[in-house]
Amino acid sequence: MGLFDVFSKGLQRTRSALERAFTAVVGGGVDAASLRDLEASFLAADLGPELASRLVDEIRRAPGGAEGARAAARAFLLKKLSEVQTRDGDWLTRARLARPEVTLLLGVNGSGKTTTAGKLAAHFQGQGEKVLLGAADTFRAAAADQLELWAGRSGAVLLRQKEGADPAAVAFDAVSRGLAGAFDRVIIDTAGRLQTKVNLMEELKKVHRVCGKAMPGAPHQVLLVLDGTSGQNMVSQARIFHAAVPLSGLVVTKLDGTARAGAVLGVAAETGVGVQLVGLGEGVHDLREFERAAFIDALLP
Repeated sequence: MGLFDVFSKGLQRTRSALERAFTAVVGGGVDAASLRDLEASFLAADLGPELASRLVDEIRRAPGGAEGARAAARAFLLKKLSEVQTRDGDWLTRARLARPEVTLLLGVNGSGKTTTAGKLAAHFQGQGEKVLLGAADTFRAAAADQLELWAGRSGAVLLRQKEGADPAAVAFDAVSRGLAGAFDRVIIDTAGRLQTKVNLMEELKKVHRVCGKAMPGAPHQVLLVLDGTSGQNMVSQARIFHAAVPLSGLVVTKLDGTARAGAVLGVAAETGVGVQLVGLGEGVHDLREFERAAFIDALLP
């Protein structure tokens, strides 16, 4: 199945909601009522107020009814994403930045960090690489147990310590073992934390620092995992996490279960951090690289 088809299936709920509004502009000029319907649909899909308003302005000036509206929307969204996305569709296939390449996964509770860590390990192990999973979520025993299951399925190696251990110590040990054991990749899962908890964000900064002490330049990738069903909350999460620890990219999960997938476009446009991966299902292969054109074409009716 091609990437457009995968996105089309995963974004079906959002696209159906937008389709009703686009249908209203079929057959001639775009009137005030249909523009209000379009803007309401963009807001419901969680593009965000600023992006939705600017998108409506572009459509207002476009000739050609629904087809013109769609073409204007596509061109505008591609332009906005191109200002943010410096890479497109090669995160899983690009060359490593180091050996081992250290990836740190962040996010709030329930965003899908641990599952994402497991899927990444399974992918890279499937490519013939040697992967170490670091269970730095030491406050939730179930997180390490879940990683252990993923390690067993994929053949990755798991490093875990006792419940309540210092997360920074786990991260340090994981990177150190990655170096000593000639691993290709070290993927570190951190505890979920609300972006409003100052002490937890300080702990995250410490985890980030000790990775660099264990290996200069690490972590090489810092990915914030966002729950796609949370809509515009993703924007505030991304801003605050990015202020604490510089992010190299976003992962947006659970898009197959939401009618608010437009939030992917909103969070990228409003935070300036590119989306690298999206989750479109529960399977190991449902974590897919983000491609601007394929995503927008699958999103718009």
